[in-house]
Amino acid sequence: MAAADPYTTLGVARGAAEADIKKAYRKLAKELHPDRNKDNPKATERFSKVTAAYDLLTDKDKRARFDRGEIDGDGNPASSFGFGGGAGGPRPGGPGGGFRSQGFEFGGASGESTADMSDIFEGLFGGQRGGGGGSGGFASGFGRRAAAKGANLAYKLAVPFVDAATLAPQRVQLPAGALDIKLPAGVETGTQMRLAGKGEPGAGGPGDATVTIEVQPHRFFTRDGDDIRIDLPITLAEAVRGGQVKVPTVDKPVMLTIPKGASSGRTLRLKGKGFHKKGAKGDGALRGDQLVTLMVQIPADDAALEQFVDGWAGAGGNPRAAMGV
Repeated sequence: MAAADPYTTLGVARGAAEADIKKAYRKLAKELHPDRNKDNPKATERFSKVTAAYDLLTDKDKRARFDRGEIDGDGNPASSFGFGGGAGGPRPGGPGGGFRSQGFEFGGASGESTADMSDIFEGLFGGQRGGGGGSGGFASGFGRRAAAKGANLAYKLAVPFVDAATLAPQRVQLPAGALDIKLPAGVETGTQMRLAGKGEPGAGGPGDATVTIEVQPHRFFTRDGDDIRIDLPITLAEAVRGGQVKVPTVDKPVMLTIPKGASSGRTLRLKGKGFHKKGAKGDGALRGDQLVTLMVQIPADDAALEQFVDGWAGAGGNPRAAMGV
């Protein structure tokens, strides 16, 4: 199945500004969020696709590569030599095949690539593989055959939202056994990690493995670039009086000071509680923030509250006057 066009997924024009992309994403994320669609798995699936499209289009490097046709909407390399498939799609030729596209291996969060010239020669000039348990290769100009490496392997790894934000180690089951991998800073859906020598064994040595990351949606956190957003319910008393309340973060709960007279929609910022920024290294790596939007919860059918409001001198006035209504 062909990868979806991220512009179409978000409903924006190909040349849309980043601000328009963010606006479209926030609208769709609010509409499709799993909390609002608990009995609608299709909405959750679409929420994941919308998030993946947003992650691709807000990454300047990936967006440029997509616009040039170098990668598809899933962030996988686009093939132009007719091998069929993308990253993860096997080349013709038996166990020495793999998932290289255009003769390059794509891996790592930074999108770097390294050329494998034997793949290019083989694909363009019709080099033939030998038999004997995958020990063949392409014929060189000196009449020798290079032993074929083992097959490359491709995996998709579902990573919990909190694990992606905190860069928690992830375990991958490979033919040689389980392996714990370290997520790179800036990890997002579509990030590819190349594991050299972790593919199938072969006469010329083992192939490689590529792990494509899919960050899972969270039930109350949403991602906004390197920041994390959350709608935080507070009581009427907390809104009126202010005070400290406990707030969940991807690390652990923290105390947040609510100012007196806080209204629904007011957003407070928790510094350094977001995703690790791409390229950042070390324990002191730069992180985004957590944006906490306050949502005042008014109890229904509270007679005492209704009686108070009826006799409250400050209940009058028109808070919508500035809007001309």
